[in-house]
Amino acid sequence: MRGNLATSLRRRRRSCPITQYDRLPPELRHWLAQAALPWSPVSALRLWRKLLDETGKDPEAARARLDMIEARMLMRDAPGVWGVAPPAGRVGSVARPASGTASRGAWVANSPQGGNKHIDM
Repeated sequence: MRGNLATSLRRRRRSCPITQYDRLPPELRHWLAQAALPWSPVSALRLWRKLLDETGKDPEAARARLDMIEARMLMRDAPGVWGVAPPAGRVGSVARPASGTASRGAWVANSPQGGNKHIDM
């Protein structure tokens, strides 16, 4: 059954997402491994290159900007997903686990007990 496959348009071939991820710069791969949102390797690389140009090729500054962009995206989507916006004091604070830790669960920024807290899931 060919259905929608009968077209005169040229078919775009995309390479394997894992291969695309493996080809990313190490700093970006590390950031993506801990990102809260599911970034595609193509869009992450496009944004990474733009941020490096804007920050004078400083990877630390680019990662900080990625954190800010991701936090802003989470703030924008929070009311639609959870029905409420996060408290104003937590705007822009995205907690990440320590480098090299591989655990399942969620990180909560600025928990009421103080600091960042990991919740096992």
